[in-house]
Amino acid sequence: MFSNTLHNLKQMGRKRSTPAVVHQLTKTEKWKIGLTIFTGKILGLLVVLAIMKMLPGIMATPASAAETYTAHETSMMNSINTVWTLVAAFLVFGMQAGFVMLEAGFARSKEVVNVLLECIFDTAICGILFWAIGYAFMFSHGNGFIGKNWFFLSGAPTTYEATGIPILAHWIFQFAFADTTSTITSGAMIGRTSFRGDILYSIGVTGFIYPIIGHWAWGPDGWLALMGSPGNFFPGLGQGFRDFAGSTVVHTIGGVISLAGALVLGPRIGRIFKRDDKEKGGLPPAHNLPLAAVGAFILWFGWYGFNPGSTLSAMDADGIGRIAANTTLAACAGSLTAMLLPLWLGPNKGKYDLPFTINGLLAGLVAITCPCYWVSPLGAILIGLIAGVVVYYGTLLLEHFRIDDPVGAVPVHCMAGIWGTLSLGLFASGQYGTTGPNGADVSATVKGIFYGGGWDVFEAQLIGSAVITMSTFIIAMILMWVISKFPYPWKLRVEPAAETGPGLDIFEHGASAYATQD
Repeated sequence: MFSNTLHNLKQMGRKRSTPAVVHQLTKTEKWKIGLTIFTGKILGLLVVLAIMKMLPGIMATPASAAETYTAHETSMMNSINTVWTLVAAFLVFGMQAGFVMLEAGFARSKEVVNVLLECIFDTAICGILFWAIGYAFMFSHGNGFIGKNWFFLSGAPTTYEATGIPILAHWIFQFAFADTTSTITSGAMIGRTSFRGDILYSIGVTGFIYPIIGHWAWGPDGWLALMGSPGNFFPGLGQGFRDFAGSTVVHTIGGVISLAGALVLGPRIGRIFKRDDKEKGGLPPAHNLPLAAVGAFILWFGWYGFNPGSTLSAMDADGIGRIAANTTLAACAGSLTAMLLPLWLGPNKGKYDLPFTINGLLAGLVAITCPCYWVSPLGAILIGLIAGVVVYYGTLLLEHFRIDDPVGAVPVHCMAGIWGTLSLGLFASGQYGTTGPNGADVSATVKGIFYGGGWDVFEAQLIGSAVITMSTFIIAMILMWVISKFPYPWKLRVEPAAETGPGLDIFEHGASAYATQD
């Protein structure tokens, strides 16, 4: 009988529109169709419930993370974790499109080609160097300060440590992180850096500075990671340095190198600062704010690989969901603060400022990157709100000291990264411990000061952040100063004619991004 009903529907559909067909249905036919749809929904619900009933048997939960699994179950979980890690790696790599659009949008139109080519080159050289030496320095065993094995990935094990993830899958995920650091470094140096100078400092950053200093916090025997344990540095502290997804290792390092480059380069020719002229001073207007805004949203989307993907485990379902929620809330809070402060206090009171709003959401993302696993949603909102304050006053601070940062790389990545790292010692809720290939482990939780914990977590974070920040700054200043002394065209800064004339695009690359330029 139901087949007859469908036949009647088809016949009517050939003669009249869909509204007419519905009008012509009898009550019996409507009832039968409704019953069929309802039955389908019930069957679908039963299937979902059955799957939910079966999942605990094949996936670990916090209560079962310590159980013993068969070889088949372990292999299945490792495969799922590997797929999750690769998907996250692809999301992180996609952030390069966001960085390119953000930096190009904030730059002047006569240096857009230079920005695009620098970002592409940084990615290419980072991939080769991280395969040859960077991954070995950062993630292989050696001592507390540097890895000494697996150069060119030779002799590396099948899987990385206890994660169960193939070494190449782990490499591609970490390469995407290294590439992010490399791209951040160019942010405050836009508009006056020679392309050959960019080649030289990129080799130093991705081949040596990032992986060696990163080993201290993320290496299997890094001295900051093992700090506070017997036989290592500061054993009485009882806490190691924690940086879940890289507020310090990625963002502070990248932001500090960017600051060093901006200091060595000096401001762009013709750049006027507010302290020198309140009427004409300030950052030159971005040439394409829509491009910058879209780039920021692409970065936000990529952060869902950056932070949740750092679990390296799809088995920790609660952790992944919590991290994603915290990432979202911190970005929202950061954008609101950075929008309202210039509205209330800025030189253009009563005006909503788009560049500050963009950098505010990015600062919230940077800040939550370290504590995202250990804080509650409320903590994430508070961290994001303060990150918006940091990026606003950080930008004013650079303006006061006559430091030219066209995209806000220093306040967004360096300053907000430091804040996010320290915030763990304040806002860690004491509910969460560590993640692993089989799920979450809450046997040893992390508790911050505001949740009844002591000062030990905050002290460990302060030590780690200070050591990495100061070490990176000193090494980066030396690197940038040395390159600045090279003869042209290998020195760090372009010739004055490139800045005052047609711009870097024509001078360095013989091409322009647009038919007309400012």
